[in-house]
Amino acid sequence: MDPYAELMRLPVEDLHRGARLRFRLVEDNPALLADFAFSIASEVKTANAEGRPARLILPVGPVRQYPILARITNRERISWRNAWVFQMDEFLDWQGRPLPVEHPLSFTGFLRRELFHHIEPDLAMPPDHHVAPHPFRIDEFSERLAEVGGADCCYGGIGYHGHVAFNEPVISRWHKVTEEEMRASLTRVLTLGDDSIVVQSIGCAGGNSHAIPHMAVTCGMRDILASRKIRLYCAAGERHRAIFRIAVAGEVTADYPVTLVQGHPDAEAVTEASTAAPLEVGLR
Repeated sequence: MDPYAELMRLPVEDLHRGARLRFRLVEDNPALLADFAFSIASEVKTANAEGRPARLILPVGPVRQYPILARITNRERISWRNAWVFQMDEFLDWQGRPLPVEHPLSFTGFLRRELFHHIEPDLAMPPDHHVAPHPFRIDEFSERLAEVGGADCCYGGIGYHGHVAFNEPVISRWHKVTEEEMRASLTRVLTLGDDSIVVQSIGCAGGNSHAIPHMAVTCGMRDILASRKIRLYCAAGERHRAIFRIAVAGEVTADYPVTLVQGHPDAEAVTEASTAAPLEVGLR
């Protein structure tokens, strides 16, 4: 029996009325990526105008908003000199060590190549203001985030099984993580679930699951939920349709960690109108 069958069939108007997490729809994927980029740029501009640091938690997934963000930054002359970027997560090799930044799947390398490298030097963020979780300095992410005053806004995508960053549900016959434990989760090293590896392989390696690292380090839900704002962008179309509905209107459960964002005082999910449409089950 499908426990989410009724939720999947709800008209969008009813989904809005029943949503526990506010959501907003845009026309299509280009509009969504532009919205994402402009939102980040606005956070940095507002912080500059208020004379304070811009403290952002940023994902690598979605990714195509970052070249747009670099162009906005340069065109509008938005200074990142007082900005801090806390990178949500990073792939690790089979021994639990970070991938070299030159590796095509390095999240750190991607941000450097596709965002920071394209910002004009006089606007650029100091290199030490980019903080990524590290498996051998496991508390550094939280400590440095606290030192600068916490995150003004946490941006993220939503994984196929409802993870934000790599806060995946623990799927084990031997161990169950409670909602309270997931809420309090800290930066940690984990082995990725099979579903995450398959989805990553489709998006990044033409379906070659052997090419995808099977380990990662992630910031925990505690730092994400402590952010003053949370903005989640669903940019993957068909594979985001079910999880989007669970995220905004499903019951809160550690089995779908994104549902823990429900009840946050300033959280919003954004997706395309087609992604939010009711689902139909059938062979295609």
